[in-house]
Amino acid sequence: MTICCHGELIDLSTPRVMGILNTTPDSFYDGGRFTDARTALLRAEQLLADGADFLDVGGYSSRPGADEVSEAEELGRVVPLVERLVREFPEAVISVDTFRSRVAREALAAGAAMVNDITAGEADAGMLPLVAENQVPIILMHMRGTPASMSQLTTYDHLLTDILQYLSGRLAAARDLGIQDVLADPGFGFAKTREQNFELLRSLEGFRILDVPVLVGLSRKSMIWKTLGTSPEDALNGTTALHMLALSGGASILRVHDVREAVECIRLWEAFRGE
Repeated sequence: MTICCHGELIDLSTPRVMGILNTTPDSFYDGGRFTDARTALLRAEQLLADGADFLDVGGYSSRPGADEVSEAEELGRVVPLVERLVREFPEAVISVDTFRSRVAREALAAGAAMVNDITAGEADAGMLPLVAENQVPIILMHMRGTPASMSQLTTYDHLLTDILQYLSGRLAAARDLGIQDVLADPGFGFAKTREQNFELLRSLEGFRILDVPVLVGLSRKSMIWKTLGTSPEDALNGTTALHMLALSGGASILRVHDVREAVECIRLWEAFRGE
C-alpha cells in the first residue's frame, strides 16, 4: 500500500488526505474562489498547514452539467499554478486532475507528481502511455459519459459488479503498459443516483478485491446535502460522518475541501481501532 511520488515512497496503510484546489469558475462548491494566483496560493498554504498530504489541482469542472473547457484554457489554468506551487511549496505532492494527456504532460513537466483522471484513461488514448512513460501514480475513476450527460446514465445490471468489472479492465490496461502505482476511485456522484451512491458506500469493502488503494471523493456532494435538505455550504458535518464510514470501508485517501476536519476524522478513526 505505497505509491512513489518524486522518488519518495508514500505509505497508504495509514489513510491520507488530498486537498482539492480548483481553479475553475463553476465547480459546485468552491467555483470562482481560487481562479487567480494569489488566492490559489493562499488556499494551497492553508490546505498544507491543515495537514494535506496531496494537493489536487484541477482546471476543468466535472460537476453534473458542467460546461466544456478548451484544452488551451485548461492548460492556462493549471500549468502556471503548478509551477508556482512547486516554487512556493517544494515539499507539496501535487496531483493534476485532468483527462487530457497534454495537460497532464505539461503539469508533470512543471512538477506535478501524479495524475487523477476521472475517465480512467479512456477519454484520451495518450493518457496511460504518458503515465507509463513518466512512471507516476494514476487515479482511475469510474464514470459514464461526460459531466454533461452522466446524470442520464445511471442504469446498471448490478452496481458494484459493473463498477468493479470496469475498474478491473482499466487497471489491467494500466498494468499492461507497465504502470506500477495505480489507485481506484469508485466515482461517487458520477453517473450514479443518490440511492446508488449510498449503496456504493455500503459496498466499499468490495473494492478490496482490486488490490489497490482506494480514493474516495465524498466532500460536500449532493448525496449529503440533498439528503439533509441543505446546501453544499452546509454539508461539512455530513461529509465528516460519511468520511468515517468510508474509512471503515477501506478508503486509503480522502479527497476533500476541508482538510483539517478530514485529518481529525482519520485520527479519531485510528484511535477507535486502537492504532
